[in-house]
Amino acid sequence: MPSLRGGPEVRQCLLLLLPFLAAWEAGNGQLHYSVPEEAKHGTFVGRIAQDLGLELTELVPRLFRVASKDRGDLLEVNLQNGILFVNSRIDREELCGRSAECSIHLEVIVDRPLQVFHVEVEVRDINDNPPRFPMTEKTIQFSESRSLDSRFPLEGASDADIGVNALLSYKLSPSELFFLDVQTSDELSQSLFLVLGKSLDREEDAEVKLLLVATDGGKPELTGTVQILIKVLDVNDNEPTFPQSVYKVQLLENTANGTLVMKLNASDADEGSNSEIVYSLGSDVSSTTRTKFQIDPNSGEVRTKGELDYEERTSYEIQVIASDKGTPAMSGHCKISVKLVDINDNTPEVSITSLSLPVQENAPLGAVIALISVSDRDSGVNGQVTCSLSPHVPFKLVSTFKNYYSLVLDSALDREATADYKVMVTARDGGSPSLRATASVSVEVADVNDNAPVFAQPEYTVFVKENNPPGAHIFTVSAMDADAQENALVSYSLVERRVGERLLSSYVSVHAESGKVFALQPLDHEELELLQFQVTARDAGVPALGSNVTLQVFVLDENDNAPLLLPQGAVGVGGSVSELVPRSVGSGHVVTKVRAVDADSGYNAWLSYELQSTVGMRSLFRVGLYTGEISTTRALDEVDAPRQRLLVLVKDHGEPSLTATATVLVSLVENSQAPKTSSRALVDAAGQEASLVTVNVYLVIAICAVSSLLVLTLLLYTALRCSAMPTDGACAPGRPMLVCSSAVGSWSYSQQRRQRVCSGEGPPKTDLMAFSPSLSQGPESAEERQPPLEAEYLGKPRQPNPDWRYSASLRAGMHSSVHLEEAGILRAGPGGPDQQWPTVSSATPEPEAGEVSPPVGAGVNSNSWTFKYGPGNPKQSGPEPKKQTQVSFLPRRKGEASQPRQ
Repeated sequence: MPSLRGGPEVRQCLLLLLPFLAAWEAGNGQLHYSVPEEAKHGTFVGRIAQDLGLELTELVPRLFRVASKDRGDLLEVNLQNGILFVNSRIDREELCGRSAECSIHLEVIVDRPLQVFHVEVEVRDINDNPPRFPMTEKTIQFSESRSLDSRFPLEGASDADIGVNALLSYKLSPSELFFLDVQTSDELSQSLFLVLGKSLDREEDAEVKLLLVATDGGKPELTGTVQILIKVLDVNDNEPTFPQSVYKVQLLENTANGTLVMKLNASDADEGSNSEIVYSLGSDVSSTTRTKFQIDPNSGEVRTKGELDYEERTSYEIQVIASDKGTPAMSGHCKISVKLVDINDNTPEVSITSLSLPVQENAPLGAVIALISVSDRDSGVNGQVTCSLSPHVPFKLVSTFKNYYSLVLDSALDREATADYKVMVTARDGGSPSLRATASVSVEVADVNDNAPVFAQPEYTVFVKENNPPGAHIFTVSAMDADAQENALVSYSLVERRVGERLLSSYVSVHAESGKVFALQPLDHEELELLQFQVTARDAGVPALGSNVTLQVFVLDENDNAPLLLPQGAVGVGGSVSELVPRSVGSGHVVTKVRAVDADSGYNAWLSYELQSTVGMRSLFRVGLYTGEISTTRALDEVDAPRQRLLVLVKDHGEPSLTATATVLVSLVENSQAPKTSSRALVDAAGQEASLVTVNVYLVIAICAVSSLLVLTLLLYTALRCSAMPTDGACAPGRPMLVCSSAVGSWSYSQQRRQRVCSGEGPPKTDLMAFSPSLSQGPESAEERQPPLEAEYLGKPRQPNPDWRYSASLRAGMHSSVHLEEAGILRAGPGGPDQQWPTVSSATPEPEAGEVSPPVGAGVNSNSWTFKYGPGNPKQSGPEPKKQTQVSFLPRRKGEASQPRQ
């Protein structure tokens, strides 16, 4: 219970104010109780839970506990009723010695949330120690010649209690010869003297026995006694005397061994041997004092012996006896009171109690991390300790009580920046020079899920050849998460969507742990050129965080489609064609034209035509290497067989090359047997040709309008992208112009902008090609340049020959293939691009063969091709004048037949 002292009225007032005082103390984080020493086990001390404002039901859930730095087993708390009680015997003298104040400091700690309270329990002294004399029997020699009022000092009793319980009074047994004189010094210490009240006569009283009783002020009173035996001597009648009975000396606790404390100088009125003085320590001097001080018996010098420690003992009292050499010897007494002065010779002590480790990186400011207590054995300013932290840490110290601190969070934590902190606590005392001590605590920062997985790039471009095996690994995505443990455990999944009429998951899958992307089925370039989808990376934190990455999978073309012959007017069974040729035709007469297409792209769709070697056939007919036109090489003779069977081999340029064959049956007839075209047929053909020209004009106008709108849209889109993207993005300088040349022609790559393909399910691709033949002048070249009549194809779609396209293997990301239409002619002058790029060439022995080079390499964009005939072929003879020709662009959808332009 809190201590109550004073009169009844004061006690009554304090009892009324006690609840308010308890509430005030609890609010300030400290309670004060008192308990008498030697209280029995279970003695009530205080209702600590009630005084701290805690509910009994929350003591156990909040981990209510009591801790004490030194004596943690003396007091205990009943968690059922919240009462603080005595757990084991409390001995105040053992706990605090003779200190005037004796308290047990408790730390009450509760969690959820963390709270710390300081409780001080004062241990009240009871009168449980009687006065004790240094010895039970003391012998004193008195000369019979001692004068009246002669004084002999007596060693007083000591009481281990304090206060009134240690306030001693002395009483001497009745005697006619002696009485007791008690003197109180200014320091409340008592000096006892046995005073001679009547002259001694050895012949009457050789010995006198007295009983000295010491009584303390406690209730009940306790006493202690000593038997005094006085022997009366009949010799030397003068004793040595000191100038003063008490000497006071101050020494620093670090005084070196052998330091002179003081020099005593006693005198004796006798002469001769009776005046020779010998100094010695009194028999009452304790053994501890004898280990610290010594006296020279002849000179009376008192010196230190051993090390002095203020923290061990603050003062010493030394009884000194000066005895002469008379017979019997006489002696005088004095007392030396030595007080030690404290110096700053003890470093502070730091104790750290960790409470909340590790610390969550999202912990609120002010959260308590650890409790720190400091102490210093020195006194006064030397024992005043201040604490500080190492710099640049997000923590601070908050003083909660004397010599108690809390380490609290001062600024926000980020585990990804710093995962743990080495906090150094430095304690300094107020001495001069100041001493310090350090203690460190490692504060680990626990991770929370505050970082989403991050991919190295926002999108990836992947190239996969078509006809891949099912389950083929095509790419691996990888994302990094800056968090730790399960918060950094990344799993991958597809962002499901529809690709045409099918789900994305029917095409590809991603492994949840490794991030490997697999193609679930063979991909077909002719069906799907680009497959664009997103992969999500999600961590295992709570809540989970995620991010997406875009994959653009370009399906590269392989030569898996053979050339396909297109049907013509007189096509027979098995792909054979029958033609009638008058024998009067001359060299260069076009007999017919073989047409074929290839579903592949690029080189795989680049077709060439050649006649199979047949005896006598090669000299009469020839076929255009890239046009498929079969024409005569000379004028017909009568000796030529009337029926000619031609086998035309059509092959692409893939690896390996795929072929198809067409059979042409040529019948040589006389002029009278040749079919004649009626005037009406000619008129109909001319009308159809005129209508076709009109349709082509409208078609060109529509194409120009759509192209203009497309160019305007692209310009606006590019301007917007330039304003929002860095310089190395869509607005960066385009690739240099690509010019490729070979034995059969050249293509020029003039597309400068970067083309972004967003989906693999766009509209059918549009094919566009332009080429410019530069043919040498000659009869054969002139015939080769003449566009064949296509009147027989009016009324049905005309199939291209050949179908010029290049695939994603040559140009990844293109939406369109380029087709060469034999009816399209582009003017190409010598001022074309000068920059040369790697060339893919194909040589031909045909004299009319030129050079054809499509753009080469993945990632090439081109909507402009150049085809060159003639002087580029090293097999042709000397330079010939070049004839400029015209160009026509014929865009069409893949698979559609192109209409000729007359």
